[in-house]
Amino acid sequence: MADHKEYWSTEGDQGSIRISEDVVASIAALATSETEGVSGLYSSLTSDIVSFLSKKNLSKGVRIEIGDEDNVQIEVGFLALFGHNICDVAKQVQQNIKSSVESMTGLKVTSVNVHVGGVTFEAATAAVEPQPAEQGET
Repeated sequence: MADHKEYWSTEGDQGSIRISEDVVASIAALATSETEGVSGLYSSLTSDIVSFLSKKNLSKGVRIEIGDEDNVQIEVGFLALFGHNICDVAKQVQQNIKSSVESMTGLKVTSVNVHVGGVTFEAATAAVEPQPAEQGET
């Protein structure tokens, strides 16, 4: 395969198994976005530049580094939702990513580094709705 992605692979008696870093990144991204208090994923410009230059995967604000002996390091950036304790949300993100990646891939997550890129505000649910223009009947 001529792509520049890293794969975790193992050989068994029935053949080989290869898991792309994109799969691990997608699992981590989904685990992050499903965490209460997370508004969305965030990737900084410097992470994008470093990723591009090193040809490492940066998918949706997630960077994956697959190491030896079934180890993986994960870096994720997200936007916190206003009103939630950022430290608690970040710790929950770490736990969710570790649990999801380990249970779905069998890889050992050695670290989950979290970067909070900002705080967002929920749109007001009772926003003032524009009134329809009154039309005179003739």
